[in-house]
Amino acid sequence: MNSTAIHTAIPEDAELIAPLFDAYRQFYEQPADADAALAFITARLERGESVILLARRPDGSALGFCQLYPSFCSVLAAPIYVLYDLFVVPDARRLGVGRALLLAAEAHARATGHARMDLTTARNNLRAQALYESLGWVRDEVFLTYARHLQA
Repeated sequence: MNSTAIHTAIPEDAELIAPLFDAYRQFYEQPADADAALAFITARLERGESVILLARRPDGSALGFCQLYPSFCSVLAAPIYVLYDLFVVPDARRLGVGRALLLAAEAHARATGHARMDLTTARNNLRAQALYESLGWVRDEVFLTYARHLQA
């Protein structure tokens, strides 16, 4: 893992991130859609609507990414981040890339004055849960999360 570089993505990184984002979506049982993935990532980066941290090998190829969306916590009366996406390419898993991305996200959040980071993951994603807990993330046992899907 010591040969991995992590940086905050810029719009020019969209084409490198999009295949990772497409694979991330497929992990969550969405159909492959390279064009939609590129359009989505490009829009987030160009509009400054998210922070994407990109992990790369020395040769410049992508190892993984995480995406943070800015939000607010009314109870804390402070800005927070929602860590919505975290993905590492299969051949780089268990090499510390995910851990490095999470630590970089935490450092970024602290440096920019965010009071907390929240995330959700699939109940059966036990590997990810173990990683989060090893870094001090605490599973919410008090609140339930609900979603209301809206159709256009």
